[in-house]
Amino acid sequence: MAFYTKALSSQTLEDSVLKADKSACRKYGPCGVGDKALYLNSFYLDRRYYIPFPCITRAFKRVAMSKGGFTGKGVFATMPYLVVVYDNGKEKQCLFKREEHVDMLLEDIHRHHPQIRLQSEAVEKKLALRAAKEKTKIRPILSKEALKQVEELKKARTYLEKRPALFGALSRSAKAKRVNERSNPAYRWAALAIVLLGAASAVYGIYALVTKAGLGIYFTLFGLAAIFLFAGANVLPTGRNNKAYVERQWQEACGAMERYLKVYADFPLPARYAHPVTLTRMIRVIEDVRAVTAEEALETVKEDLKKLNADVSVEQEEYDEVVAIKPMFLIENYR
Repeated sequence: MAFYTKALSSQTLEDSVLKADKSACRKYGPCGVGDKALYLNSFYLDRRYYIPFPCITRAFKRVAMSKGGFTGKGVFATMPYLVVVYDNGKEKQCLFKREEHVDMLLEDIHRHHPQIRLQSEAVEKKLALRAAKEKTKIRPILSKEALKQVEELKKARTYLEKRPALFGALSRSAKAKRVNERSNPAYRWAALAIVLLGAASAVYGIYALVTKAGLGIYFTLFGLAAIFLFAGANVLPTGRNNKAYVERQWQEACGAMERYLKVYADFPLPARYAHPVTLTRMIRVIEDVRAVTAEEALETVKEDLKKLNADVSVEQEEYDEVVAIKPMFLIENYR
């Protein structure tokens, strides 16, 4: 176990403790969260390294976004990373295929290890400056109706936040459905054909190496490269990567949210948009005197989201809000 799982930090775990903890860790993409340590990937292997939680000071998400980030175009629209700061300033960065896996991992860390900070130092400074400005900012005087709407929206947000799994599933399934809708089906089958050719090439290459037929190493490398590239790109048609599956996941997420909201009289959002971020942006709209009622605030939020496209630059906090909810509005055509 010590040979296959290496400590990055100065502090280590005993082999017996490490083996048990890694076996029981909760897996998110290539990384995992155990009770004793956080498990991180190398370039080739998942959960190859570990860092005991007492050594970790920060763990946060970093996103590199291509031009297709908000449109959902392209396989590599965003490149999400998990960044872990440990041992007084050392950093380890891990690339994920799916951004929601980073979010789920960070939620897990926050739930079980709240002492670990989930923002970078730069973001913390920005948030502190923003909070200081908010305190000194002269806010417009709201009408009684607007104040009442803000309080009702805050209550609704608190109610939603009790069930993060529900709005999390809503956001994740909307993203998956959006990506599936924007992807050309022909690309998936072309990728499958290339992978099959790659597998055949790899088998022939191994046979050529064994029989010393020559050029076997090239066939092997080409075949393995094709398999790893297209499997890693997550474009192959699979049981969880097809139109029927993602549509079913979205409908199930909406149904679960509808059942949860059924006992809440006059919830200010349709179940398909029920996310704390949506409510937060609605509150912000009313506080900025851009709307008075919840209905007006929702329409304003829709207009704001429509304006955010691949050509618009936003800060990390704004980006996190947009990617959490915009897919839900896109796949429902903002109705």
